[in-house]
Amino acid sequence: MLRGEIDTKKTRIGWLLALAVGIGCGALVLLGNPGNMGICGACFLRDSAGALRLYGEPEGTHYLRPEVVGIIFGALLLALARGSFVARSGSHAITRLFFGAWMAIGSLVFLGCPFRMLQRLGGGDLNAWVGLLGLIGGVGIGLAFEKRGYSVGKTRESPTVLGLLGPMIFLAAFGLSALRLLDGPGISGETPPAHAPWLASLSIALLAGAALSVTRFCAITAARQVFMKDRRMIFAAGALIIGYGVVVFASGNGNLGFEGQPAAHSESLWNILSLALVGLCGCLCGGCPVRQMVMTGEGNGDAAVTVMGILFGGALCHNLGLISSSAGTTSAGQTAVVIGLVLAVGYGFLRSRSGAGA
Repeated sequence: MLRGEIDTKKTRIGWLLALAVGIGCGALVLLGNPGNMGICGACFLRDSAGALRLYGEPEGTHYLRPEVVGIIFGALLLALARGSFVARSGSHAITRLFFGAWMAIGSLVFLGCPFRMLQRLGGGDLNAWVGLLGLIGGVGIGLAFEKRGYSVGKTRESPTVLGLLGPMIFLAAFGLSALRLLDGPGISGETPPAHAPWLASLSIALLAGAALSVTRFCAITAARQVFMKDRRMIFAAGALIIGYGVVVFASGNGNLGFEGQPAAHSESLWNILSLALVGLCGCLCGGCPVRQMVMTGEGNGDAAVTVMGILFGGALCHNLGLISSSAGTTSAGQTAVVIGLVLAVGYGFLRSRSGAGA
């Protein structure tokens, strides 16, 4: 078989896997997860931060999501099975922690990470289509910095135990809550937010983590390809949207419009600006929240630091009153988005100008 034919076959398999992940996300919503939130990196890490008592109110968001450990270990187990697990680390960890936190803040002002944005698109939420403009714009700014020499840096091969440390931290947290998960509440012992049965959540997330590892799927990469000739990740994102949309509309849970969308608001300006912040930060630190979780499972210690930043940022959103609700954004959240954009643009400009991108 010729090289071109092999690449075409791999691409089509990748699209089918993305379609399957979208179907899995739709299934999780039907099984009890919040609307248009089968899997969300920022939201689920935020819930997990609450379960770990990193913030107090509101109590209804405290739940150590099985999807988090499922995605991480789906990628890890696949890498071990294929013999491709290689621990890597050593690239500007503080930068990744910083931008992970700001990705969480932008995501929770928008009400969803870019991965959830795709599900909102599939579910008919037109607010997400508005936010998509911001995501593409933020990534475009990041690409402009890359053309000037910016790079988050290159990781290098590290001791295997370092690559396993990130997944083991989440496994330990999940293990501590396992008995509680069987009853529903999770670590906090309180009534959890809407959720699918833990076994279904874990099983689907394990498969999704493996599929996302194989395809290297990333919503930030899909947005990057708007500015490139390569469109394969955009088509994969489209397949995920279609898979999710078919499930939710076939089940009568789809809703095409701006109003009445689950865990969403209609403030267009802040939908655009908050996702612009997420897109820029994701571009500057090397991937969207869900992609960072997958890379953590693959042994990337720097991605694990980014995930910790997202978890920390989610806690900050509640402690400082930054998170939005269906009623809209908060003034604190709006201020945080503006500050985040200024800091991210400033950092990208200074790093690219200094020529210290390598």
